[in-house]
Amino acid sequence: MKFTKKLHSCVRLEKDGRTLVIDPGAFSEEDAAVGADAILITHEHADHFSEERLRAGLEANPGAEIWTLKSVADQISAAFPGRVHTVGHGDTFTAAGFDVQAHGELHAVIHPDIPRITNVGYLVDGRVFHPGDALTVPDHQVETLLLPVMAPWSKISEVIDYVREVKPQRAYDIHDVLLTDLARPIYDNQIGALGGSEHLRLTPGASAKV
Repeated sequence: MKFTKKLHSCVRLEKDGRTLVIDPGAFSEEDAAVGADAILITHEHADHFSEERLRAGLEANPGAEIWTLKSVADQISAAFPGRVHTVGHGDTFTAAGFDVQAHGELHAVIHPDIPRITNVGYLVDGRVFHPGDALTVPDHQVETLLLPVMAPWSKISEVIDYVREVKPQRAYDIHDVLLTDLARPIYDNQIGALGGSEHLRLTPGASAKV
């Protein structure tokens, strides 16, 4: 499987000539969803869900479809009739030839005064896990964890403990647009030294085999 890092939490997975895109949000490239055969959205926050980017992807490929949780599906089903599928924790489905399992139900706590919204993570082909905005631990061994490395709802000790709990073979940074280049070596060194798994980072547009 080819993994391509896009801006922030958006990633592109390619296998057997088909493409799966996860979380093309407002911080992602304008064409982040273009070329996708299937699109997965973890939750409704704008940095993960952009109707404009979804529209660009679905207009570019009339056969492309979206899988997402109810809170997002309710907002876009009318705009993309017949092309939006609602999923939740425990569901399994096939999207563009990828086998996907949905894990998790709630967004991480930002502040006790802010109501929590729903969030679902996606385990793709039993190997690559994108948790969205949560520190969900799937009930399945993960080879490649897409790690939300820096967010308003987390601190680095929680990120490190999350890697320790999931125990992936490798962790690639996502959710990183707020992390400055000046601070990146601190995160790289501490997560790499303390997480217990290989810690990796790709620049947007770069790819790796997973």
